[in-house]
Amino acid sequence: MKLNAAIKNMTTQIADVLSLNDPSVYIYGSYVLDDFQYGWSDIDILVLTQKSISEQQANELVCLRQSITAAESDNPFYRCFEGGMLTLNTFIRKVPDRVVYWGTSGQRITDSYHFDACCMKELLDYSRLLHGKDIRGQLTPPSFEDIKTNIQFHYDTIRKYASSTGRSIYSFGWLLDIARCIYTLRTGKIISKTAAGEWALQNCLFYNITALETALEVRKNPQKYLESAELQALSGKLGNAIQQYADVLEKELKTTSFVGVCTF
Repeated sequence: MKLNAAIKNMTTQIADVLSLNDPSVYIYGSYVLDDFQYGWSDIDILVLTQKSISEQQANELVCLRQSITAAESDNPFYRCFEGGMLTLNTFIRKVPDRVVYWGTSGQRITDSYHFDACCMKELLDYSRLLHGKDIRGQLTPPSFEDIKTNIQFHYDTIRKYASSTGRSIYSFGWLLDIARCIYTLRTGKIISKTAAGEWALQNCLFYNITALETALEVRKNPQKYLESAELQALSGKLGNAIQQYADVLEKELKTTSFVGVCTF
């Protein structure tokens, strides 16, 4: 399978460049949650080293994703990799050091890379070690209050930026993100976007179920709908539905006092 071949080869290439730095390479996100959908999902990796990344190594790594994509053009998954490569000390203590970052819009060498509380919990609970020593025991698990604060920030972002939506199938992701936030508030756990949407439907969390049903269908088959004029048009009119779902998240934030308990 080309996806697994890409992950194996990318891990080997990164480990070779950082062979003197004792790297630990992790994969997390939709791939390990059995929710990877080509055309929507990223392949999320985190590389933590014991020794600082040199300028030469950083220059090799920052171009690695592009160079492998060009060399193996028949494998579309290399362009899906995203993540950070940095020392464990920089990651834990948030002190400046040389960092290689791969993102959706490009790649760069920078001096910091942080996880929010939800990403940290996902890393600790579900990530898979691909290479090196497992150093997750040295990371501090986030408290539930940290996670709730993170979700509050996400809620504020939804209110600020998702009152209107662009004509893109990815606009449906807002609905799944809200479902995922509510699941985490109620359980203290992280699940995939698809599983969160299905859970929300089963538990009748939202009045407008049609929007969520459509979001799930698009999430499961992004390649099918990527060029759909009908779905493009619908995605540009999701603002009201997203804000209705945000109303439910707002109530959940106000009534959830600690993990798994809602005071209503």
